[in-house]
Amino acid sequence: MADRMNRRQLLTRALALGCTAAASPVLTPVSLAALPGTRRLVVIVLRGAMDGLDVFRPVGDPHLAALRPHLTQENTPLPLDDFFALHPALSGLMPLWHAGEMAFVPATSTLYRDQRSHFDGQDHLEAGTAGVLPPALQRDGWLNRLVAQLPHAQARTAFAVGRERMLILEGQAPMTQWSPGTDLDLSPQNRLLLSYLFDNDPLFAQAGRIALEMTATGTDTDDGDIPAGSDAAGLGQYIAQQLLADARIASFSLTGWDTHRDQHRALLPALGRLQDAILALREGLGPVWGETTVMAMTEFGRTARENGARGTDHGTGGALLLAGGALRGGRAIGGWPGLGDQDLYAGRDLMPLSDIRAYPAWAMRDLFGLPVSSIERHVFSGLDMGDTPRLFL
Repeated sequence: MADRMNRRQLLTRALALGCTAAASPVLTPVSLAALPGTRRLVVIVLRGAMDGLDVFRPVGDPHLAALRPHLTQENTPLPLDDFFALHPALSGLMPLWHAGEMAFVPATSTLYRDQRSHFDGQDHLEAGTAGVLPPALQRDGWLNRLVAQLPHAQARTAFAVGRERMLILEGQAPMTQWSPGTDLDLSPQNRLLLSYLFDNDPLFAQAGRIALEMTATGTDTDDGDIPAGSDAAGLGQYIAQQLLADARIASFSLTGWDTHRDQHRALLPALGRLQDAILALREGLGPVWGETTVMAMTEFGRTARENGARGTDHGTGGALLLAGGALRGGRAIGGWPGLGDQDLYAGRDLMPLSDIRAYPAWAMRDLFGLPVSSIERHVFSGLDMGDTPRLFL
């Protein structure tokens, strides 16, 4: 045991890979739950409040242009139906839409209201609670509670990798956390030593090899985000590999969605990362994509009106993106509240029409057979799931 602990301590110090916390699959908080069955669920937390009104633009609403005179002139969107259009930075996802493998829910939100704090909003999203967040539940996430309700989850239920733990993963179900340091320049000799240690450690072998490969190619960034392009794709590929094995549930986060200034440019890198991750999941999973559901959700939306800096500020109603081979996609799920002055929440935000928790709740029922009563009582306390949105074929 002492030898194993010393080895883990060495890994903690030595895997300070010279790249940022979100620059590679190994340094991005990731949860993987191993379960029987063939259905897979991937939850992506979009940190920073994605502007659903820009990503899924309601071009059919007559009030949109007056609220966003500059933003509606930028980045000509791609028509999805006769009312909504997709941001062109997600053009690579259009084949999924046409194949019925992508959908979205407009005007949805957690029950968090009015304070519009990223930290509190993300806590509500990841804790999955209603109303005021009780202190006792601040370290109890709904994805962990889901795993705890599944009857045949393995003992090593989930693990997270990264410097920061994700609240959505915290709770009673088993989870392993590995937190590397930062800013260590690895010599060739140390790289060989760590490679040897990884090969003899079944828990870290694959993740370690990926980490060493990414440091060898210099994938570090300055702003703490996953850089656009290959690294977000690498993250998706890494998750896909785990889901092709015994993992059935995965979660990670993508940052960069806080667009107070020059949103037409500032939003592009985050959208590129999201697209890269989803397409890499689809490609990496191959035929298993047909049994996989991806849910990308954010803590809240943004203001209906653009601000003086041609950006948007913290709002309320947002959007949920869904993808997957078994999805009943190619559609907007739910209604539309309108953007007239009388329709806005607090006179400034998109009015939420649904509790965002209902959609992962129905996914739990349909993917894993969890009873509605168990979901409403043990996973999402205080939730009334309502009628099924018929997410799947």
